[in-house]
Order: sequence, then structure tokens, then C-alpha cells
Amino acid sequence: MGRKAKGRGEMKSHFQGTLAIGALSVLLAGCGASAANGASAHGPIALTLWENYGTEDEATATVDLVKAFERLHPNIKIHVVSQPASNYFSLLQAAAISKNGPDLTVMWSGLYALKYQDFLVNLNPYLPASLRSKVYGLQYSSINFNPANGVLIAPLENQFYMGFYNKALFHKAGIQSPPTDWAQLYRDSAILKSHGITPLLYGSGSQSIGSEFYPYYDLSYLMAGVYSPSQWKGLYDGKIPWTSAPIKAQMNKWVGLFRNGYTNPNALTATNILAAFEQGKGAMLIKGNWDVSVLQQAMGSNLGVFLPPYSSTPQHAVDMFPGDGYSMTTYSQHKAQDAQFLRFILSPEGQRIESQAGLIPDVKGSTTSNALNNQLLQYAAKGYRVYPMIDNMIQPSVVSAGSKELDAAFAGNITVSQALNNLQQTLNSLPASQRSSSY
Repeated sequence: MGRKAKGRGEMKSHFQGTLAIGALSVLLAGCGASAANGASAHGPIALTLWENYGTEDEATATVDLVKAFERLHPNIKIHVVSQPASNYFSLLQAAAISKNGPDLTVMWSGLYALKYQDFLVNLNPYLPASLRSKVYGLQYSSINFNPANGVLIAPLENQFYMGFYNKALFHKAGIQSPPTDWAQLYRDSAILKSHGITPLLYGSGSQSIGSEFYPYYDLSYLMAGVYSPSQWKGLYDGKIPWTSAPIKAQMNKWVGLFRNGYTNPNALTATNILAAFEQGKGAMLIKGNWDVSVLQQAMGSNLGVFLPPYSSTPQHAVDMFPGDGYSMTTYSQHKAQDAQFLRFILSPEGQRIESQAGLIPDVKGSTTSNALNNQLLQYAAKGYRVYPMIDNMIQPSVVSAGSKELDAAFAGNITVSQALNNLQQTLNSLPASQRSSSY
């Protein structure tokens, strides 16, 4: 998810529009576009772009990028189709089989891109090496996580899984700062509850990946609390079973939050969780930076960010990842024009537009003036251990199973052992090629 889905604010980039457009024109001319404005000999070219962003900042950025691109290329029109997030990839795969899907499509990085790579174009011939070298985390958008093998996605943004907290509610409870480890989280949750404040809110959010809450924001930090980034490969190839004692211990602490009444009792059925958080119905929310701007608009200076403290020692892990972007489909009839758009989103002008929409641009050298986004970036700059998003690094079928099993365990409908056993069984049922030493 990238994962996953995402808000609305205003930020500035140090790039100047005139310079950006000029640089873009030079870049496009040097990349062999079919015509200066993307026109064909037979008139305007129509492209279709699918996205699954719901109401989040990425949706705003996508529309703004398309409008700006069309102004530069009046003979290319891009029709943006918003697809439901809950079955987006099923729709995309069905469209690929019949070859009547989009020219351009939002794609999650990591193993999602690899799962669907048969109908995604290798972008290396379309994105100059000088441009690819400037993109952060490009390996996670590449075949076997190696850009030399072929890049499948032009990343849209840099993302974080992280937590939000309501400063006013913390102040009301006499708590000076957000928790940094398990002990502090349980202590602060007890204090908040004693003041009539729900400590943690869970439920479906702005992207509606499913009808229940998405557990992988939490799981990334649960696994970061016991394993290094390189060890996560063991969750993919089976060297670290999901039934391992460290995982079970972390999960038991996590489900204890619900069991102790430190979350909303309707965690599995709550909807529009962002609105509930904006309205002060809970003190903390585990989500992603894509909701920063929409929450800022509603909460102003009362909004704070923190790292989920799922660690026995003070949390020093940060989940930072280029979680999604746009891919070109193999059956598109307009690959030259598709490539023009992909180069545009990675251009200085495209990065400026993304920043204005509330995103953290993914091209090195781009900036954001949003204080909360910069606070997240500072965690990495200060030496915190950087992790990818775990749902992009384990098999999609395991992710799907976990969305059900982990939520059920959290609410006490099944035991932690049952949930982890079911995850392991899902992994074991996959072909050996999908759990080997290569991704």
C-alpha cells in the first residue's frame, strides 16, 4: 500500500515554475517524444489513467498533475478514472487479460508491482538514467528490487506509516508528549481512559481499503520492534515463521490495547475514522502521512505526529517508503505519450505540484515546507532505522489473509495463535517460487 491511500494542504517547493517547464521541455525533447505536444497525425490522443486514491491527497495530486500536463500538451487528454480501492487489483488484472484497461495505472510498489509485472512496461527505455538516479527508493519499484533489471513504476511520493495525536487531549490528561515504547503507551492509555478519552481510534479510513481497519500500518512497527530491515526477508521466504515467539509476543501486546479498553469498542466496524479523530473522539490514530493536510485543516496546531511505540525500548524505527506511483500497461497503444506523463511527474514542475497537494516528493532535491512532514523526514535524517512498508514486502495473498486474521485477533474473535497459524498456512500454500531467496 502502500500503501495506501491518503489528505489536503498547501506547501511550497524551491523549484521555480518557469525553470521547471523549461527543463521539462529539454528533457522531453531529448527523450524522443513523437511530437513536441504529443499529437498524432490524426488529432488529439486520449489516454486513460486508473487510480484508487479515494479522497486522499494523492487523488488531488493526480488531478492537478493531469491538468498541468494537459496545459503543456493540449493534444493529449488524460481521462482519470477513480476505481474502488477494495477490489482495485482484481479489476486491473481482469482488464489486463482482456486488454481493455487503462494506458496508465496507479500501482503499489514492492511485491504488488512484481505480482502484476506481466502487464507492466519496463520503463528503463522511457526514463533516462539521469532521471532514474534521482528517485528515492527506486529499487522497490523494480524487477527483483533491482533497477537495472527494469523499473515498473514512476513513484509518486515518499510515504510514511506513522501516528497522529491530539495535543489538546494529551494536555487535558496531563501528558506532555506521545509515548515512545510499550510501557509508556500502556501508561498513557490508562491515564487518557481515566479522563474519559479514548486513547486509540481504529476503523476504516479515507481510502476504504476494506470495511475494517487496515492492520499493516501497525504491523510494520510491530515487526520493526523485533527484527531488522534485512531480517524481514525471512517473513517472505519462511525463514522467520509467522508463529515465531517474538511475533506472538508483539501481537499479544497489540491485542491487549483492545482488550484493556484502550481503543474504540467498534474498532472493526467504525467508518470515517478521520472525521472521528478530527472531532476529538480519540487521542491517537495510526495511519500515514497522506492524511497530514486534511487533518491539519481540521485540527490546526493541535495535530502532532509520532512513531507507533511498539517497542520494548524507545522507538528508533521509521517506516519510510515510496509506496505507489504510476505504471504503463503493456497493451497501451500510446506508450510515447504515456512516457511523457511519467517523465512529467518526476520533473521539477511535477514535484512542485505534488508538494502543493500535501505529498512528500520522491525525487532527491525536492522539498516540502510542511512542518509535520519535515518532522517525519527528520527521523530518518537523525539516524532512525529506516524500514519499508511491510505489506509491500510480503506476498499479496498473505497480506489479504492478514487483513482478516489480524483484525479478528485484535478484536478477540480468534486467538493470536490462531491468526498467526493461519498466516503461516497461507504462506506455506504458495508455490516455492513465491517464497524463495529471490523476490
